[in-house]
Amino acid sequence: MADQQEASPAGGRVAVVTGGSGGIGQAICRRLAADGHAVVINYAGRPAEADRLATAINEGGGRAVAVRADVGDENDVAALFEAATSAFGGVDVVVNTAGIMLLAPVAELDLAVLDRMHRINIRGTFVVAREAARRVRAGGAIINFSSSMVKIALPTYAAYAASKGAVDALTLILARELRGRDITVNAVAPGPTATPLFLDGKDQAAVDRLAAMAPLERLGVPGDIAEVVAFLAGPARWVNGQVLYANGGVI
Repeated sequence: MADQQEASPAGGRVAVVTGGSGGIGQAICRRLAADGHAVVINYAGRPAEADRLATAINEGGGRAVAVRADVGDENDVAALFEAATSAFGGVDVVVNTAGIMLLAPVAELDLAVLDRMHRINIRGTFVVAREAARRVRAGGAIINFSSSMVKIALPTYAAYAASKGAVDALTLILARELRGRDITVNAVAPGPTATPLFLDGKDQAAVDRLAAMAPLERLGVPGDIAEVVAFLAGPARWVNGQVLYANGGVI
């Protein structure tokens, strides 16, 4: 591919994290920065949170910049990768965290809600993955975000789970399309995780029921998911074309 870049220099790897101002996204940015990655924190609607996170990472001895981009807009995404290259010299790791979850039974779902989730969860993941496939350097990693809800299959999650099932298909095929490039492509599929996105609209009884599903008898926390991403972004060079379920044993 014409846009393919050379392997990363010895000075360290560079990670682009979409949705980096969110709960799981922030934990991933902090973890990758702690592991020595320069981090490009992508955000769409929370500039203050993204800026605070970048400041905290830089003050802690890491390297980070915050960059606004709509993941569903190909021009924004191209500019995001250009910003990463301008700031740090290239891109080695892309973590496709950006996503939304809107719940309703199939019979009651407003199609505008379906279209909104499609634009961010499916189109957004595809646009970012396409740019990553063109730009990530040899030895790099592309990490998409699926969901354990694809298999748990709880009522009201159909539209959301369907959008994440599309991410699974994209991940497995892209891994094969990048044959010979020394780039891994995987997806992380979190289970119930205590983030504002997941907890919004749920009463305590519902939260307790979801927490009890796992044999570990708790919800996940963002740091649990960041651990899996750090594994895929660094040492996991023989894990490729997989969906990793990080859910405490729910499935």
